[in-house]
Amino acid sequence: MRATLMYGAGDVRVETIADPSLQKPTDAIVRVVRSCVCGSDLHPYHGIPAQEHGMQTGHEFLGIVEQAGSDVSTVKAGDLVVASFSHQDNTCEFCRAGVQTACSHPEFGFFSAAQAELVRVPLADGTLYQLPADTGTALLPSLLTLADVYGTGYHAAKQARVTGGDTVAVIGDGAVGLLAVLSAKQLGAERIILMGRHKARTDLGREFGATDVVAERGEEGIALVRELTGGGAHKVLEAVGHRPAYDQAVGIVRAGGIISRVGVPQYDEAPVGFTSLFGRNITLNGGPAPVRAYIDELLPGILDGTVEPGKVFDRTVTIDEVPDAYRAMDDREVLKALIQF
Repeated sequence: MRATLMYGAGDVRVETIADPSLQKPTDAIVRVVRSCVCGSDLHPYHGIPAQEHGMQTGHEFLGIVEQAGSDVSTVKAGDLVVASFSHQDNTCEFCRAGVQTACSHPEFGFFSAAQAELVRVPLADGTLYQLPADTGTALLPSLLTLADVYGTGYHAAKQARVTGGDTVAVIGDGAVGLLAVLSAKQLGAERIILMGRHKARTDLGREFGATDVVAERGEEGIALVRELTGGGAHKVLEAVGHRPAYDQAVGIVRAGGIISRVGVPQYDEAPVGFTSLFGRNITLNGGPAPVRAYIDELLPGILDGTVEPGKVFDRTVTIDEVPDAYRAMDDREVLKALIQF
């Protein structure tokens, strides 16, 4: 099969490697129909050490079940499925509580080989979600967002407890940030301030529900948001993962408010003491999104056309064009690249 491998920082290649096979009776093999490059894939793209043999990449995919292990009961060969970016049993204590990214099963983990023609899926019953058989191809990009970015944006808003009348600030105009805007709108936010500086992206953010855009960063951006909101936002959704974004969140949140982080942190330390959070009764929330918990809730809006989260894909590539998609996303030429097989 053709698959994407990362050999080092900035070194992405597409090669022919062996097909995956069933290893356990709870596995399935999925032939990928759509995959994509995620903003979080750029973190290893910037700094992964040199790899002698290359490391497969990708964690978002939608496809057709090609084989199902003997213990798999919820999907079968020929089914159209979407997979959460983690594989979990969906039955343990944490999965039942809606925190699938803390699954206690020994085979729990995160996908890292989805930019390929075939993917082995551990714990297939708890990981794969069967989609309607008559799903048209036009819906596939939006359905793919259920694997990660839509569910992650929604998780940001849910963890912030966004509700009717809230003023929400979203930090980051990547795919997750834009879908956090969409999610905040769905949950009833009255005012949504998107902090981003790429016009094509912030225009899409306005389409998704942003009422204001603040392009400034640092202290200037903080001052503008505090002025717009009369003292800060009730809820702040941080979708970047770098320390300056966290500092910006601390600066713009209102006393008694909530910061929800879903950007994968690229730092180890951040202030949580009296002058930053404690003294103002700020709640810090968020984490890896248990997107499997949200599919039932988010799927109907995609199927009936109420929402179109797939608009975050602004370039479609083949598997052999994936290295250029990484470069284009890193250069901010592309918001999110869709891989079509």
